Amino acid sequence: MDAASRDRTSIGTDLSVLIELLSVGVIRLDQRRHIVLANAAAHTFLERAPGTLIGMTAIAAFLDLRLETVVDEAERSGSGSDEVHLTGTAFTVVARARRALDRGVWVVLEDVSELRRLQQIRAEFIDNLSHELRTPLTTVSLLAETLSRDAAAAGEAIPAKMRDRIGKVEVETGHLVQMVDELLELSRIESGRRLVLVDDVDLGRLAAHSAERLRLFAERQGVSLIVDAGNDIPPIRGDGERLGQVFVNLIHNAVKFSPDGGDVTITVRRDADRIIASVADHGSGIPKAAQPRLFERFYKVDRSRVRGTAGGTGLGLAIARHIVEQHGGRIWVESTVGRGTTLSFDLPMATA
Repeated sequence: MDAASRDRTSIGTDLSVLIELLSVGVIRLDQRRHIVLANAAAHTFLERAPGTLIGMTAIAAFLDLRLETVVDEAERSGSGSDEVHLTGTAFTVVARARRALDRGVWVVLEDVSELRRLQQIRAEFIDNLSHELRTPLTTVSLLAETLSRDAAAAGEAIPAKMRDRIGKVEVETGHLVQMVDELLELSRIESGRRLVLVDDVDLGRLAAHSAERLRLFAERQGVSLIVDAGNDIPPIRGDGERLGQVFVNLIHNAVKFSPDGGDVTITVRRDADRIIASVADHGSGIPKAAQPRLFERFYKVDRSRVRGTAGGTGLGLAIARHIVEQHGGRIWVESTVGRGTTLSFDLPMATA
């Protein structure tokens, strides 16, 4: 054996040792979809005795058509992935497959069982906490609203400072109610329940309706709302109530960041086989470093950019992202510091 051959043999041995040490499952399928390599982690995830996977067919080893689908996708397009709760086992894995140079397929199984368990615990905690808070907060909110109305009716009998404090109690209580509602909404969305997309939704009309819902709020902030949507916008297939929530969240966000006397423009237009909706303000803009995190849960840009006593919950844009993505769309931001921000999303048109 020459030196080059010895080097190749050594590298192959080292690679086999490294694969065996990995905590992710690694499986190599040949062109006939027979397993020619499987490390210890793969045997653990598939609950097979050590060494017994070698020579088995993929379907016999996996016992799950979703894993077969991942392999099909890899053979067809070069790569595929899916999250699968392995049949008959306690493991939930993210399966990723990639076509090999010799037309075989590499399959990698990453255990996400503990992550999903912790996510479920978090979701249940938020759901329970939100429900426990909702009833007393609703009562406090109604009492604050009544107190504010009575103070306004009493006029000069109530000192101006007292009326101001009552008004602040009402506003802050409203923020707490909004936070609890948004926590519940996000918990429902992240629980994995899919939206039922059965409505034919006219995004132009929905944008106008959403703007009307927030017009009074905008006027109180000294901001004008402008809707630019043609009458010939084709419908999209989706959940009208949820998409209305997206518009409301984006418009509300834009008004908060707009200066007194500014305006917010809501635009809906067609682009090939998709509908694009945008909400633009002329506020202080968002720094480039903050833009990639804008749609994360609880993320807030600098509070000093928001007028008023509170900057929101940091959940509205995360909820909007989940809703848009469940409709097969995407959402993005374009912003320049000192010039304003445009939040946009696109959705596929309804097919006949």
